[in-house]
Amino acid sequence: MYQGKKIVQAPYLKAGDKVALVSPAYWVPQEALQMAAETIRSWGLQPVIGPNTNNLNVNAYAGTADERAADMLWALEDDSIKAVVCSRGGYGSIHLLNRIPKESFLQHPKWLIGHGDITILLYAVAGAGLMSIHGPMAFQIASCQEPATSITRNILFGTLPQYKIPGNPYNRSGHTEGILVGGNLSSLCAITGTRFNLPPKQDIILFLEEVEESLHTIDRLFYALTLQPNFDKVKGIIFGTFSSIKYDLQYGSVEQMLIAHLQEYEIPVCCGFPVGSNSCIPLIEGAPCSLDVTTESAVLTYKMKGNIEPLEVEMISPKLIKEKEL
Repeated sequence: MYQGKKIVQAPYLKAGDKVALVSPAYWVPQEALQMAAETIRSWGLQPVIGPNTNNLNVNAYAGTADERAADMLWALEDDSIKAVVCSRGGYGSIHLLNRIPKESFLQHPKWLIGHGDITILLYAVAGAGLMSIHGPMAFQIASCQEPATSITRNILFGTLPQYKIPGNPYNRSGHTEGILVGGNLSSLCAITGTRFNLPPKQDIILFLEEVEESLHTIDRLFYALTLQPNFDKVKGIIFGTFSSIKYDLQYGSVEQMLIAHLQEYEIPVCCGFPVGSNSCIPLIEGAPCSLDVTTESAVLTYKMKGNIEPLEVEMISPKLIKEKEL
């Protein structure tokens, strides 16, 4: 049973609330921001775009680190803004951590939404004691990527998905409870163990995804996670999508390799969950939840305020690599 410190849940949104669009890392074209704003407006919300959202500089960042941090602080400190959508990831979110006081996240609780490199901010938010949403960003909302966009909208208005996915050959059966934490593996490893870390007594259900890395790198990063002194608080694992991976080690799939590092841990493992860069089904970071895994299916259930809507989503099949491709 989960018995950690309670993490604050930001208020759900209502019609007419303001939603800020900011760029903590790389930039996106102005047209994408405007299209995302139109989609958010169609939800009955009022989009507002940060003043430094698109100050493209030579390194592809959306402005200097100070400008990007200023936009985030503006969005966090404005009480009329109820949610913050990041335009995209890429790289650069880590530059903001020394520029944003940790208490800023809790002083004005609101939903922060993003994934990929934004994992760094979501993890820091969870460490500060606030939930966030690992979900689609502005450039994906602009193209109405479904079902991720509509599920994210529903979460913001208080309808929570109870996800059910089909079984996966690499699943490890079991039941567990904890707070849901994770995201992009590279980004997570960049901040785990720092002063932005989670409180040590939290039971965790860890979810991970990665894109455009080699098996060699994923192996090293995941193994480094297992060496963290608080890895024993990980009570269950969800492996999401691993896309555009370079297979430079002799494994048939990423899942096969990672499972090999979990032999000593008697915890349930769900493989093939559609969370990642290509299928960003939203997950509520920092939310208490339960995970039930069998050979036939896996079910993720939130234990927080809101309406529960059972939702079946498709499994992402593990990529099996032929010997000639290795």
